[in-house]
Amino acid sequence: MDFRQPRFRGTFGLKAILTVALVALGDLMFFQQGLHGGAFGLYGLAMLAALALARPAVIGHLRPALVLCLAALYALAMIYNASPLPWLLFWIAAGIATLMPGTVGFDDGWRWFQRLSYHAIVSLIGPPFDFGRRAGANARRGTAPGGLKRLLPVIILPIAGSLVFVGLFAAANPVIENWLASFSGPSVDGWTFLRLALWLLLVWMAWSLMRPHLPRNLLGTFDGRGDLNIPGVSTESVLLSLVVFNGLFLMQNMMDAAWLWGFVPLPDGMTLASYAHRGAYPLIATALLAALFVLVALRPGSTTAGNRSVRVLVVLWIAQNLFLVFNAALRTVDYVEAYSLTVLRISALLWMALVAVGLVLVLWRMFAGKSAAWLINANLGAAGLLLTGVCFVDLGAVAAEWNVRHAREVDGDGAVLDLCYLNGLGGSALVPLIRLEQSDLPDELHQRVRNVRLVVHHRLRDDVQHGGWDVRSRQQLAEASALLGGRIGPRLVDWDYGCDGERLEAYIPPAPSAAAPVPVATETAAAALTGGTER
Repeated sequence: MDFRQPRFRGTFGLKAILTVALVALGDLMFFQQGLHGGAFGLYGLAMLAALALARPAVIGHLRPALVLCLAALYALAMIYNASPLPWLLFWIAAGIATLMPGTVGFDDGWRWFQRLSYHAIVSLIGPPFDFGRRAGANARRGTAPGGLKRLLPVIILPIAGSLVFVGLFAAANPVIENWLASFSGPSVDGWTFLRLALWLLLVWMAWSLMRPHLPRNLLGTFDGRGDLNIPGVSTESVLLSLVVFNGLFLMQNMMDAAWLWGFVPLPDGMTLASYAHRGAYPLIATALLAALFVLVALRPGSTTAGNRSVRVLVVLWIAQNLFLVFNAALRTVDYVEAYSLTVLRISALLWMALVAVGLVLVLWRMFAGKSAAWLINANLGAAGLLLTGVCFVDLGAVAAEWNVRHAREVDGDGAVLDLCYLNGLGGSALVPLIRLEQSDLPDELHQRVRNVRLVVHHRLRDDVQHGGWDVRSRQQLAEASALLGGRIGPRLVDWDYGCDGERLEAYIPPAPSAAAPVPVATETAAAALTGGTER
């Protein structure tokens, strides 16, 4: 049968068949073979192929087809470097792709948030609900799903008769009796329940893609235009607020410029690291509050936003906010130089960049008279581009490489090398650890670095050999093998070493003291056991 015929491709039966096929594939990959890591990306591509077969409208229109390609890109990102981020983005894109044929297109992020949330919640009970609804529809038409009513009367008699005759033959023929006795039911244990739970999860994932559920009503997007009667908010109050706010921000920015840029020495007892660490995140919160103020008090088309003095002060204030975000990023960089670089601090710097972009978009919306939907979509687009790029970058490797190059033990400056953090990064820190091991280090530090590298190396290799592969992990192992000439080194017992590679001393319990007096109760009990005291 031609699977390209829409009448077959879109049927309920085809979706059920594809769901069973996906469950069988997932059972083979995840339960029988024990694959994980990059295998999730391969399974994601299989789900997208099933979606394209089951719902031709997804690939029959340009917009959902483009979103489907975006979901495939995130599946490839999982194959390259398996992590929760591409998996989350994959499901967002796949959900939009399956829902979009039932909508007028991509209107705004707020409405799509409602659609995806509704679809995810309803899909939790999707398979039994859909099968029950289909059975009810067939009952109203007087038909059974798949012709079951017509099939049962035909197969009951041959099945029942065959069972009777086989039982009689078994009583007369010991060979048949022994053959039937060799069959046994499946053993039920913890793995059986785990396997059933996996099947249920796979059914839910597959069915939620092929049977979309759209809400009938949505909450509209806040327009944010024109005058809005808010107590205490008027042209005069906004004008005065902007004058005061600009003065406060100017004071803070001048203090940051003076101390962070080294023009003025810090007060006694305060280090640059403590000053930088304390202010980074509150300053970002300040910038977000400033953006909220502009959104509420200076709506496009309002009397306040049309005032020339207000517009000039808003531009000046947004500029100061951008300078504030820049100083917050500078504080984070100073803190990294004093301590170390982590994935969380890289993420914080990227978040600050998004905040800066958001501030510019808020200002542009006010001057261009854009809608709130435009502002939401523009911010989501900026965040999506950034997160898509992060999917293909190993931030852990970036942090490990920076820490190794700028460690105090290597160049005499910078932060103290945190081997525990490098150990926790796993395979991301393998190649930097090898380069550090091959550098000129003190003997004690060199041994600890080697111990951490051995633990990380063998752990990564074991994970890949036991199904946890992805392209990035294989690249790390290949590069490590090239740097070491194929000589990995012995396998260490993890619990014999600390996270920093230092060997732990074995615990030896103290020996009992020979001069310790024996309690009277102990003497009495010993006499009772031996039948009394010696005479």
